[in-house]
Amino acid sequence: MSKLDIDRKVIRELAEIMNETGLGEIEVESGNHRLRVSRGSSGVTTVAAAAPVAAPAAPVAAPAPAEVAPAADAGVHPGAVKSPMVGTAYLAPEPGAANFISVGDTIAQGQTLLIVEAMKTMNPIAAPKGGKIVDILVSNEAPVEFGQPLVVIE
Repeated sequence: MSKLDIDRKVIRELAEIMNETGLGEIEVESGNHRLRVSRGSSGVTTVAAAAPVAAPAAPVAAPAPAEVAPAADAGVHPGAVKSPMVGTAYLAPEPGAANFISVGDTIAQGQTLLIVEAMKTMNPIAAPKGGKIVDILVSNEAPVEFGQPLVVIE
């Protein structure tokens, strides 16, 4: 297949997430296809490339570690739980409810720490291990990036 089929609904949903969260760029991968939507000076633009194509894939992949690197250099604790996706973090199950966790709480492995909403899907982030919450690094309704530290567990 020489033509890449692009679902316009997915592009619109990604653009909507960018507008809601203030992100300048969002990227998703499915199988061997990658779709990146970025905000240019004239509005939202889209770039799609098949992963096996070497030239377009290299520039797209290169900036991602650079964006995550500053957070890693900022003294990220080895017990940091990182975001598995780009989205919006919610510290409570619904508005007005108590937060899932607080600093100082003792938690069990698998316990929900927070929710990351991506493309109108609520994704619970579970504790990879039991321990004590020593820091919550995001605020409620804050946009989060892939690989961004969210919570520190000791």
